[in-house]
Amino acid sequence: MILHSFRVKEFRSVQDSGWIDAEQITALIGTNESGKTNILLPLWKLNPADEGKIDLKDDLPRDKYHLYRDALVKPVFISAKYVLSSDEKMELSKISGHSSNEFSEVVVSKDFDNNLFWEFPNENSDASHLIASASSVLAECRQTIEASKSAVSKPEDERKKKALAIIETLCDLLKKYDDVSVALKAVQDKLEEFDEDVKTSIACASILDAAQKIQLLINESTKPTLSNSKQVTDFLKSKMPRYVYYSNYGNLDSQIYLPQVLDNIGKQNLGVKEAAKARTLKTLFKFVDLDPKEITDLGAETTGNLTPEQITAISDKKKEREILLASASSSFTKSFNEWWKQGNYTFEFQADGNFFRIWVSDSVRPERIELEARSTGLQWFFSFYLVFLVESELHHQNAILLLDEPGVTLHPLAQKDLFLFFENLSKCNQILYTTHSPFMVDSNHLERVRSVYIDTNGKTVASPDLRAAERMKGKNQPQSIYPAHAALGLSVSDTLLINCRPVLVEGESDQVYLSALKSLLISKGKIAPLKEIVFIPTGGTKGVKATAAILSGTSEEKPPIILDGDKPGMKTAMELKSDFYATSQDKVICVSDYTTVENGETEDLFPKDKLARIIGKFLPRLEEVDEDFDDIVVSDKPICDQIEEFAKAHGIMLEPGWKVRLATTVKREVLKGNDKVICETDPEFSRIIELFSKL
Repeated sequence: MILHSFRVKEFRSVQDSGWIDAEQITALIGTNESGKTNILLPLWKLNPADEGKIDLKDDLPRDKYHLYRDALVKPVFISAKYVLSSDEKMELSKISGHSSNEFSEVVVSKDFDNNLFWEFPNENSDASHLIASASSVLAECRQTIEASKSAVSKPEDERKKKALAIIETLCDLLKKYDDVSVALKAVQDKLEEFDEDVKTSIACASILDAAQKIQLLINESTKPTLSNSKQVTDFLKSKMPRYVYYSNYGNLDSQIYLPQVLDNIGKQNLGVKEAAKARTLKTLFKFVDLDPKEITDLGAETTGNLTPEQITAISDKKKEREILLASASSSFTKSFNEWWKQGNYTFEFQADGNFFRIWVSDSVRPERIELEARSTGLQWFFSFYLVFLVESELHHQNAILLLDEPGVTLHPLAQKDLFLFFENLSKCNQILYTTHSPFMVDSNHLERVRSVYIDTNGKTVASPDLRAAERMKGKNQPQSIYPAHAALGLSVSDTLLINCRPVLVEGESDQVYLSALKSLLISKGKIAPLKEIVFIPTGGTKGVKATAAILSGTSEEKPPIILDGDKPGMKTAMELKSDFYATSQDKVICVSDYTTVENGETEDLFPKDKLARIIGKFLPRLEEVDEDFDDIVVSDKPICDQIEEFAKAHGIMLEPGWKVRLATTVKREVLKGNDKVICETDPEFSRIIELFSKL
């Protein structure tokens, strides 16, 4: 089960976050006090790997605490939409008797009373086709009776007429009731009214056959809904990902006093920081496979005159403790170094009386140093990885990681290494994290970023549109996306320092599309750039010249610029060619030169028919809309214009930032390596190669 999106409601500062799309790696950026943590915590409490209990005093919105505290029905605070694998869908189909398509997605919700609720958006709840099937069964029965040989006796003829009359009555019953199951049950009851005289007639076989078929239809109509099927929900509970949450509060100290550990682990009323540290300590001792009491007991000293047997017993206990801790130290060191690339570290767990200590050494500094005396970045990673390792039960599977301000104490270069860790880890585990550090935002993957900010009502909301906060009239709202802006600035500066090829594009959606195409062409062996191509969005045509000037610096070389073929793009292209790019006009590239569409944009690089099918699924579905977007799309007009016209004609509201969300959806399909978006046999493919060769 893959987390597709989630929604937080009535939780702390969040009234309604709106649906938040989840990628394999998702970054929630925003200022302090914007409510980023309050977006992560509800997910953790949906299905925690450990801890994560609901606390009404902390978790209910303070302004509504008096309303919800004693309410008989408490509000749902988290809903998560999951996409199931083919194997999971097939298994559920076997369990329930429903088609596998009905399990394409599942929505799981939880309320403050810890109740789970299940929704199946694609469940086929329309049973009207069963009435048509029953009518067909009765029509076939009537036809069989009518086609039977003429009766040789008057009584037999009467029985035939009686049978046909009852069939007509059954047909009327099907039309009488609105409820499908009630109508079918009435027909079945009426079928049983056939007297023995009729049942022994020539109509007997067809009547009995009809009764059996009606019974099958009744069975289908009375099947429990998927949300009421315990077998279905139990299966999903067993497959639903568990959430591992970690914050800096859980960082361990190097010296741990075991009696205090024993006391804190059993307490339920600790503060946030103390509870987080107690949780990490519990995972530490679970990893060592001993409880603190046993470690203490194994090292207990006995005073007074001791017999040789007692001395030997004490020595054996201490030796056993040393061996167990050495074994755990070796195992943890090996596992840790598979992920952490900032150095080659060795950890040593040591117990001394009532104290438990963690020592660290590395290849540069072989002397043992207490964990607390090492960098806070190493302390964070050690403590986080310990929690992750234990709570995901050592195999890292079926766990989603929720990280609150990860790596905030790491050096910027180490934060970049953390991305490599995330990329590797995300192959098996989805990751959601909060940050306000520009070093923790990947400027090449802005489609992963969600802006978290405070709306005009003082409530936390999240949006994939990084400029959503700027449209607010609240004070300082644009600061919420400062990390993204700063990350783009860093990527610009990086291109001056490292072996990169910067290419300026107008917006975020252009960056997403072109980054996806770059990865596709490299994977197909169609291009092999000597320098990494970095697409830098400039925030529209107005920012193109200024960004180009920064990148050019004192160098004569100017970065390539890709502009849309619409009016603003063409105007900017003309201005650049006549001024700043007068001697480098070939570096001002117009997308429409590589499409078959006049005024073409980046979206028009893709085959219209394939892109239209994705757009059809992307657009909100309205019951009154009787045509799909891919039915009306034309090839000689920019597809974004067609989307807006289609939405306007059918009353579909396109949310701000929809172009970026669409680009993210398309990129996801491109990176899957299938042919749903584009393939080598498409005419557009060669034009895309031509465009990238120009770069």
